[in-house]
Amino acid sequence: MAILNIFSRPVADQVIQRIEKLTPSTQPLWGKMNVTQMLAHCNVTYETVFTSKHPKPNFFMNIIFKLFVKKVVVGEKPYPRNSQTAPIFIIGDDRNFEMEKKRLIDHINQVQQLGEAHFDGLQSLSFGALTKTEWNNLFYKHLEHHLGQFGV
Repeated sequence: MAILNIFSRPVADQVIQRIEKLTPSTQPLWGKMNVTQMLAHCNVTYETVFTSKHPKPNFFMNIIFKLFVKKVVVGEKPYPRNSQTAPIFIIGDDRNFEMEKKRLIDHINQVQQLGEAHFDGLQSLSFGALTKTEWNNLFYKHLEHHLGQFGV
């Protein structure tokens, strides 16, 4: 399965159009998160790239992530429903829907504007250096999974 290229403007625009269809009352087809929590959850991916808000995993967890989790996260195979979520991605508090939606759209635009060359070889918080294809898979596949979860 080929994953669409989030670094291309048409694909980024398509994803943004899907996000724009969400409302505060959009219900999930599966899972425990509400729509605002899902948007905040998706923003964590970009926070790990563009901020230092989240600590780097310790040595032991880094090994676990690289050996057992990396292939699932950056490979082409879609995530299964109700997959295990890493603790930094669990959103347990209330958030502002419009703010989280805007943040996510801004992150997608930032990734698209920086382009794949910026990400090729860039270190990820948990997996070390990733290729531009692995970054694309990580970004797009995660969005695809959660937008599908909310039926858009």
